[in-house]
Amino acid sequence: MSLASIVSRTFEVPWVKRMMMPVAQWYANAAGYRQMGLRYDDLIPEESDVVQQALKRLPPKEAYDRIYRIRRAVQDIRYLRPLIEEIERERQEREDLDSLVIKR
Repeated sequence: MSLASIVSRTFEVPWVKRMMMPVAQWYANAAGYRQMGLRYDDLIPEESDVVQQALKRLPPKEAYDRIYRIRRAVQDIRYLRPLIEEIERERQEREDLDSLVIKR
């Protein structure tokens, strides 16, 4: 049984749905994709042949809107790249210091 089927079966029970919806809403907001204007299906990897065929079947307006949302999200402020570069510099410095040979 896949995770998607487990989740869909879980949300069929009314009291479980009422209990889980706030958690699901919180998680969707915490992921940050909604703030960038992305939809859930915008995050599906496009490498699969099935996904490629599905993208070809999209109406032209929906295909344009999808590309626009993805481009806008990609061109957003780079919040993670500066931290990645800082960590890479720290690792390089640590590696340089660890391989340092001291001569007397």
